[in-house]
Amino acid sequence: MPQILLQSELPGLPVRRGKVRDIYDLGDSLLLVSTDRISAFDWVLPTGIPYKGQILNRISAFWFSLFDEPNHLITTNVDEMGLPADVDLAPLRGRTAKVKKTQVVPIECVVRGYLAGSGWKEYRQSGRVCGIPLPQGLVESQELPEPIFTPATKAETGHDENISFEQMVAIVGRDTAEELRRRSIALFQRGAEYARERGIVIADTKLEWGRHDGELILIDEVLTPDSSRFWPVEQYDAGRAQMSFDKQFVRDWLEHVGWDKNSPPPELPDDIVAKTQAKYIEAFERLTGTRFRPE
Repeated sequence: MPQILLQSELPGLPVRRGKVRDIYDLGDSLLLVSTDRISAFDWVLPTGIPYKGQILNRISAFWFSLFDEPNHLITTNVDEMGLPADVDLAPLRGRTAKVKKTQVVPIECVVRGYLAGSGWKEYRQSGRVCGIPLPQGLVESQELPEPIFTPATKAETGHDENISFEQMVAIVGRDTAEELRRRSIALFQRGAEYARERGIVIADTKLEWGRHDGELILIDEVLTPDSSRFWPVEQYDAGRAQMSFDKQFVRDWLEHVGWDKNSPPPELPDDIVAKTQAKYIEAFERLTGTRFRPE
């Protein structure tokens, strides 16, 4: 089994650790280190997935390069990041991004193109998703007539909370809310069209934005298996839950073993780790058209 990075260590630099990323403050910029941690049901699991951080970092860099959308990425080349001379660059290669500091918009910009997850549960109860009425008679995993924008508040811990568009307006202002809705849907549509040609259905995604020098720019990760639902085109069949490239595979295993979701989660067995790693690698290779080679 290859080495797994569960936590990076850069002594002397202020750090904030998210579920997957370690975020270091470089003063006028940030260093995002994508670890191999994996989370499910609001818990970080004790077992990492080899190369997962490299895959997520490189998928985001791929989309940033493909889109002509203003974004926060400065470089993914650790030799160009100006880090202190005593920093060991080897563990950072392939999984690190130096990015612009922004004033983060406190909204998860969620775009849904298919009826899945919490959206499917809500639709069965009310015929709506996040307050948006949908046609009657839709089935699980069905493609929506058009993508819908369903914002959520960003939570430091626990679940993000779905809010209405008008609630978003109250938080960030109407002009910002309308711009983010328009740009988020447009990016989702472009990405979904590109991915489908390469064998991946992107069912939904969440995007994050920040303000830099007065301009709204794309930040964080973009259209990765952690921020989106990826389904294989050749196995897609509306009316049921779908096979998945994302961490739904791990969630399904945790459900199967009967973990109560309130106590520390169990270690993942080697076969689940290997199969999950293979899912991430396949997603990378389908999207980019290149073979994944660890750095």
